[in-house]
Amino acid sequence: MLQRLLMRLFVVAAAIVSVGGYLWMTFAPPSGLQATRDGVPYLTPPVIHPVSGEAIPLDKLVRHYRGEK
Repeated sequence: MLQRLLMRLFVVAAAIVSVGGYLWMTFAPPSGLQATRDGVPYLTPPVIHPVSGEAIPLDKLVRHYRGEK
Protein backbone atom coordinates (compact mmCIF):
# COMPACT_ATOMS: atom_id res chain seq x y z
CA MET A 1 0.00 0.00 0.00
CA LEU A 2 2.79 2.43 0.90
CA GLN A 3 4.74 1.57 -2.26
CA ARG A 4 1.73 2.34 -4.46
CA LEU A 5 1.23 5.71 -2.74
CA LEU A 6 4.92 6.60 -3.09
CA MET A 7 4.92 5.59 -6.77
CA ARG A 8 1.88 7.76 -7.48
CA LEU A 9 3.50 10.64 -5.62
CA PHE A 10 6.65 10.17 -7.70
CA VAL A 11 4.66 10.12 -10.96
CA VAL A 12 2.78 13.29 -10.02
CA ALA A 13 6.01 15.06 -9.04
CA ALA A 14 7.71 14.02 -12.30
CA ALA A 15 4.72 15.25 -14.33
CA ILE A 16 4.71 18.60 -12.52
CA VAL A 17 8.45 19.07 -13.08
CA SER A 18 8.16 18.12 -16.77
CA VAL A 19 5.24 20.42 -17.52
CA GLY A 20 6.77 23.22 -15.44
CA GLY A 21 10.09 22.94 -17.27
CA TYR A 22 8.35 22.96 -20.64
CA LEU A 23 6.34 26.06 -19.73
CA TRP A 24 9.42 27.79 -18.34
CA MET A 25 11.41 27.19 -21.53
CA THR A 26 8.45 28.34 -23.63
CA PHE A 27 7.71 31.63 -21.89
CA ALA A 28 11.15 32.57 -20.46
CA PRO A 29 13.85 30.91 -22.56
CA PRO A 30 17.50 31.37 -21.58
CA SER A 31 19.55 33.76 -23.69
CA GLY A 32 21.34 30.86 -25.39
CA LEU A 33 18.07 29.61 -26.90
CA GLN A 34 17.09 32.97 -28.38
CA ALA A 35 17.47 33.47 -32.11
CA THR A 36 18.53 36.18 -34.53
CA ARG A 37 16.08 37.89 -36.88
CA ASP A 38 16.84 35.18 -39.45
CA GLY A 39 15.83 32.44 -37.02
CA VAL A 40 19.35 31.20 -36.28
CA PRO A 41 19.96 30.42 -32.59
CA TYR A 42 22.81 32.40 -31.00
CA LEU A 43 24.77 29.34 -29.81
CA THR A 44 24.84 27.44 -33.10
CA PRO A 45 28.14 25.77 -34.02
CA PRO A 46 29.71 26.40 -37.45
CA VAL A 47 28.70 24.18 -40.37
CA ILE A 48 31.02 22.53 -42.89
CA HIS A 49 31.15 23.97 -46.39
CA PRO A 50 30.34 21.04 -48.75
CA VAL A 51 32.97 21.95 -51.38
CA SER A 52 35.94 23.32 -49.47
CA GLY A 53 35.39 21.56 -46.14
CA GLU A 54 36.00 24.72 -44.12
CA ALA A 55 33.85 25.69 -41.15
CA ILE A 56 31.55 28.64 -41.84
CA PRO A 57 29.11 30.39 -39.50
CA LEU A 58 25.49 29.34 -39.95
CA ASP A 59 24.49 33.02 -40.30
CA LYS A 60 26.59 33.25 -43.46
CA LEU A 61 24.90 30.15 -44.91
CA VAL A 62 21.44 31.51 -44.15
CA ARG A 63 22.29 34.86 -45.74
CA HIS A 64 23.62 33.04 -48.83
CA TYR A 65 20.40 31.10 -49.35
CA ARG A 66 18.26 34.18 -48.73
CA GLY A 67 20.11 35.94 -51.57
CA GLU A 68 21.93 38.55 -49.47
CA LYS A 69 25.60 39.28 -50.01
